[in-house]
Parts: sequence; C-alpha cells; structure tokens
Amino acid sequence: MVRRVAVVGAGVSGLAATKCCLEEGLEPTCFEQSENVGGLWRYTDQAEEDRASIYRTVFTNSCKEMMCFSDFPFPDDHPNYMHNARLQHYICKFAEHFNLLQHIQFKTLVTKVKKRPDFSVTGQWEVVTRRDGKEETAVFDAVMVCSGHHVYPNLPLAEFPGIQKFKGCYLHSREYKEPEKFRGKKVLVIGLGNSGCDIAVELSTVASQVYLSSRSGSWVMSRVWDNGYPWDMLVITRFRTWLGNILPRVLSDWLYVRGMNRFFKHENFGLMPLNRTSRKEPVFNDDLPSRIACGVVVMKPNVKEFRETSVLFQDGTVQDGVDVVVFATGYSYAYPFMEDDSIIKSRDNQVTLYRGILPPRLEKPTMAVIGLVQSLGPTIPTADLQCRWAVKVFQGQCTLPPVSEMMDDIDEKMGKKLKWYGNSTTLQTDYITYMDELASAIGVQPSVLKLLLTDPQLALKVFFGPCTPYQFRLVGPGKWSGARKAILTQWDRTLQATRTRVTPPAPTTFPCLAVLGVLFLPILLLLAVLYC
Repeated sequence: MVRRVAVVGAGVSGLAATKCCLEEGLEPTCFEQSENVGGLWRYTDQAEEDRASIYRTVFTNSCKEMMCFSDFPFPDDHPNYMHNARLQHYICKFAEHFNLLQHIQFKTLVTKVKKRPDFSVTGQWEVVTRRDGKEETAVFDAVMVCSGHHVYPNLPLAEFPGIQKFKGCYLHSREYKEPEKFRGKKVLVIGLGNSGCDIAVELSTVASQVYLSSRSGSWVMSRVWDNGYPWDMLVITRFRTWLGNILPRVLSDWLYVRGMNRFFKHENFGLMPLNRTSRKEPVFNDDLPSRIACGVVVMKPNVKEFRETSVLFQDGTVQDGVDVVVFATGYSYAYPFMEDDSIIKSRDNQVTLYRGILPPRLEKPTMAVIGLVQSLGPTIPTADLQCRWAVKVFQGQCTLPPVSEMMDDIDEKMGKKLKWYGNSTTLQTDYITYMDELASAIGVQPSVLKLLLTDPQLALKVFFGPCTPYQFRLVGPGKWSGARKAILTQWDRTLQATRTRVTPPAPTTFPCLAVLGVLFLPILLLLAVLYC
C-alpha cells in the first residue's frame, strides 16, 4: 500500500503533487535543490546548473483565470497576464496557504532514483539525495517526478555548418537575461518560439539590427483579442472543442486557419507556417509585427551556413557583420537521477508514458511524471489534474488497463500527433480533451447535461464559457465549495483588472432616440390595443 511519496522538484508541479498527496492522506517528502519554491518561475540573475532559467521580462501567455490552481484563484486586482515576479509571489502564497513548506526539503538534490530489489512485489523505490555534501538514502512507496522539461538546453550545433569558425559569440536562450550587453550589435535569433520572439523584440530596442530566423514559420498571435478580452478566455471553451470534434476534418481545419488568419493577417511578414493547414501551436507576442514593420526585426529563413563574420541563409542571401547568435532552439528532456531512464524513455529513446504520466511497463504503477505534456492550455491546471489522477492510481482507486492496451493507447495518440502536428514525439496535446480524459477517470468531470437539469445558469457557463480550472472542482473527489461562485464571477475578475480608472459615461444619444420614440409610439400603442 502506498503511504510515503517522494516528490522531485518544488515548482508548480511539485507543489501540486505535494498538496494532492496530503489531501489523500499520504505522506509526501518534496526535494528541491534551490532555496525556494517556484521552479521555472523563480528568476535568478544568472542561469544555475540543472535548474530552469528565464529572462527578466518573461510574462505569462495564459491569463489568470485560466492558469490558476483550481481551488486557489488569483486575487481580483491582479492583471490578466502577469510578470514572472508576480506569478512567483502567487506560487509562494499557494505553498503557504496549504501548509506545503513543512513537507519540502530545500537545498537537497536528488542524485539517484532506483527500484528496490523487491520492486515487483512492493513497488518501492530507493531515493538518494545530497545536501551540504552529505548523501542520504530513503525508501519510498511511490515517486512523482516534477523536475520539468526546461532545464537541459537543446543546442543543435551539428545542424549549423561553420558554427565553429564563426568569430562572433553564440549562446542558448537559457543564458539570456536582459538586453543591455547587446547594445549596438547585430544579433541573429534562431527559433520562432515564444522565447525567440520575446528575445528578438526586446533586443530590437538596443541592438543595431535583429534578424529572426525560422525554419518553418509559425502562427503569431496577441494575448489580447476582441474587445480587449484575453485570447484563452475566448478560445479554450467546451463548445469550440465539441464543434471541432463533430465537424469533418477538412471543415475543422478550415475554421482553424480562418481563425488564425482573423487574428494574424501579416502574410507579408514571413511569419506564417509554410503549411497553412498546420495545427502547429501558435506563439504569443504582442509587439513582433510592429517591430518587423519598423524594420528593427528582419525575418530570415533557416541558416544554411555560418562564416567567420557572416551568415548564409537557405534562400541564398548573406548577412554580414553578425556579432551574436542566440539559439532559441528549445530544450531536451532528461532525467539524470534515474538509474534506469528507460523506465521513462522505454521505446527508441522517446518518452513513452500512459496518459502522458505513467510509465506503462512498470510491474507496479508507483511512478508518475508530472508536467511533461504541453498544450495550448495552461500548465498549472494540467499539472494539478495529473497529480490528482496519479495519486488515485497509486491508491488503486483508478484502475489501469493491461500493458498491451496502454501501449496501444500511446501508439494511437502518437499517430494523432503525427497527423495533427507533423511530429509523433511532440509533447503537444489538446487541452480540453486531455483534461476531460483525466477528469472522467477519477470522477471529477462536470456533466453539462446533468447541470442543465439542476443548475442551468452554471451549465451554460461551463459549456459556452472558458474552460477554467474551477470546472474540475465542481464534483467528485476534491470538490471545492467555491468552484461554482468562481465560475459565475470569472468574467468580473477578468474585467476588473482593466478597470483601473473611472471613465465618463458614453455620450447620450437622447435626441435621436427621442425622435424614434415619438415616431414609433403610436404604432406601439396601436399594437397594444389590437393584441390586448
């Protein structure tokens, strides 16, 4: 029986894991190598070894109502999109509110996780940690890996001929912190992801010229959509997901591309995906189109070759005088503390996890990998629900199918990823579909039909409104009494963040309305006499 659980990492995933274990009566011990919680969102002036690293000006791409812990909303007065320091403060408050700090061992590095000799019977793990140069070994009934996937930079230098003779300097985006030291330089940023776009825009304020290289292009969208509303409050809805599931693929793709074109029409900026029907996830940047329009950021195709002081691109153009190259080429996922990493990477060195969480070939299901999947939706609610599902599996309250069926499910999902994203190894998944899959397995998925009969107002909000995390606290284990109110007031909190000054009332249209009223009053009176 699972009782003691080791949690590796005290970022948002590790905190969610620790809280879920406590709620289910388990005894978690969370190991964190730094001196505070927050993980990725804890900014430091220098990139630290074996830790995620962000630059000073990182803001969230998900709004506060969509990205909060499902039973811990952000304060009403917080902005819809937050600077990393404000999000870090929220994460610390979450840990304090649920008394999680006493279960965390800070400045403690997990160096090894391995099966016990009797694992096939007990499912237990041996966890070796190091603190102040001293190693300790402890036995746990289960392990939750919450170390994230933004730690080990992917720097594919072999794909860039001539980089070794390039006389300028180059770095991975993980090492980038702020723009000042690039003042007056010509900078090439490689990679059109969120980090690449952010860094290119920020550098364009101080560099003499910024070039942004993309191999395949991407959809680039603003955080703010119609009437100033957050994009995800309008897009991530059950209605849209339902519509996408029932429509033929061709029509669904057409609507997707039409929606993208509606909110990003800069076809001449060289940003669009080469395959316009691609389901490639968009990147979010409010300023990139204007920086391109002003000429301070220039879009370029993929690099063909580096020379001593210049760069040759795939289209044959050459850019001279490049001083710095920033590789915004993402991260690889690794688990150096795993004695046998084939437990997680069980096939062709690819991460192979049932429902993106559970190694399917374990004799006992006592390990969970949290926070590894990515979707268009927010990270915190995803990790939170993953933890709730994993703990139920540990306790035997969520029955798993046979190994062969789990592998078939993994293969099916990989096939869909290949079809939708063009890459079967991507961590991408559809947010609402994935969340509902986990929620239904542990009895916390809201039933819209049942709500229509018992609470029609709430049912309409759940189906047509944004799929906020509170929906997964309405029913079942872990039900939160404040979930209904949080859903009914979510737009109030969204709008409050932008109503920071009192504005005069709109100009009256009384004269025009008065004339119309005088003209139509006799008609209305006549109709009242005839039909009453």
